[in-house]
Amino acid sequence: MRVVLLGPPGAGKGTQAIRIADKLSLPKVSSGDLFRNHQENDTDLGRLAHSYMARGSLVPDGITIKMVMEWINTQNNSKTFLLDGFPRTLLQAEALDKELNFDGGLDLVLYIKVEEKELIQRLEGRLICKKCQTPFHIHTDPPSKSGICNKCDGALYQRDDDKPSAVKQRLQVYANQTEPLIAHYRKSGKLEEINGQRSVSIVENEIISILTQSK
Repeated sequence: MRVVLLGPPGAGKGTQAIRIADKLSLPKVSSGDLFRNHQENDTDLGRLAHSYMARGSLVPDGITIKMVMEWINTQNNSKTFLLDGFPRTLLQAEALDKELNFDGGLDLVLYIKVEEKELIQRLEGRLICKKCQTPFHIHTDPPSKSGICNKCDGALYQRDDDKPSAVKQRLQVYANQTEPLIAHYRKSGKLEEINGQRSVSIVENEIISILTQSK
């Protein structure tokens, strides 16, 4: 299956992507992970991406499209994959459609919907593992040991774009540039809307049910 997770920052896409990929054995990638990998390797693209992410802006489409398409083609994942955080704009969606149209395109787009007030609370309390990128939350999902990842013992940190100064800007950027994707995919008949304000396990079970029924 070829699946996209769509939703605003803080909706839980990263958490659900990890769980779904593990349970259904789907290769997965997020544009954010690709950007951070480039930053860790100190590439030109990584430095450029960081300059946008640090102030809560979207990385330009050309950079994002190149990195994601390279992953799909290099990893031989064109038949089966889970994309988390891509596409984020209509231009990215159209590029992905064009890349996959020869073989039927995407199978399903899952839209995780969460209200803005809840998103702000989630983002400002989120912590990420530097090693494995597992997300935690200081209030709702704290690590067993303060500042240490439960999975790999890596150090936890707050991303620049989760800091209060960047959160509202991120949500505004999402509203302006990413929300039109909902209409785009709804029109295609491939969109499934999910209430993301419930517990992680309930949301996960609903997604798993949708995917297994769609096979």
